[in-house]
Amino acid sequence: MGIVEAAHNVKVLGLGERNIVLAHGFGTDQSVWKHLIPHLLEDINNRVILYDNMGAGTTNPDYFDFQRYSTLEGYAYDLLAILEELQIDSCIFVGHSVSAMIGAIASISRPDLFSKMIMVGASPRYLNDADYYGGFEQEDLDQLFEAMGSNYKAWCSGFAPLAVGGDMESVAVQEFSRTLFNMRPDIALSVAQIIFQNDLRQILGQITVPCHIIQSMKDLAVPVVVSEYLHQNLGGVSIVEVMSSEGHLPQLSSPDVVIPVLLRHINLDIDV
Repeated sequence: MGIVEAAHNVKVLGLGERNIVLAHGFGTDQSVWKHLIPHLLEDINNRVILYDNMGAGTTNPDYFDFQRYSTLEGYAYDLLAILEELQIDSCIFVGHSVSAMIGAIASISRPDLFSKMIMVGASPRYLNDADYYGGFEQEDLDQLFEAMGSNYKAWCSGFAPLAVGGDMESVAVQEFSRTLFNMRPDIALSVAQIIFQNDLRQILGQITVPCHIIQSMKDLAVPVVVSEYLHQNLGGVSIVEVMSSEGHLPQLSSPDVVIPVLLRHINLDIDV
């Protein structure tokens, strides 16, 4: 295993010709895809690639370079390095939350490596603007960052059920609490600030890879109108599907709803 693969806990499952890369969002790790993986491996044509973003609780915090990860480009370079080390010349990329945008950034420089992008709960900007609804005011974010900084464990306990959209007893909430709490608090705060203060609207037109935009009907982090905004502003062909699921981690909380949708989009090609 190469250095990049080891640092990101890369796992390759299946021996098929079709590469499917699964990338997780903030506060989780590759375990967030556990309900989807068995279904993908039922198809012998599939080869599933999993990895952890640097800063996830499963990665070595000593490798987290605050300067490199001060923008999402650092993560996009990591993704390209993983694909290069695995000698992947084309893949279907499934990105959850921030990873959807990380994949999109990577696809601008290397569109040849991505046959399509499946974006789950993606947002180019979380802050509201004059002509844009992202769901958050700056005051909301300042309070969020302050809470994370003052008592990270307490913040995790409060944020997890809000993000997942369930009660504290649900398995999905407990799972998200666990992966969130596994992050080093200073790294988690830094990553959250980069994500929530980000504005990628200006690069959407440069994304030419076909995009499948998948969204929960009700999501604390990403309002449904954001999926339509992406659809209208991406540079290539795209399709939107709003699912009956609730919450920002529907692949964890509503696998019965989400998995059939993801499998259909993995197999569906949009007419260019």
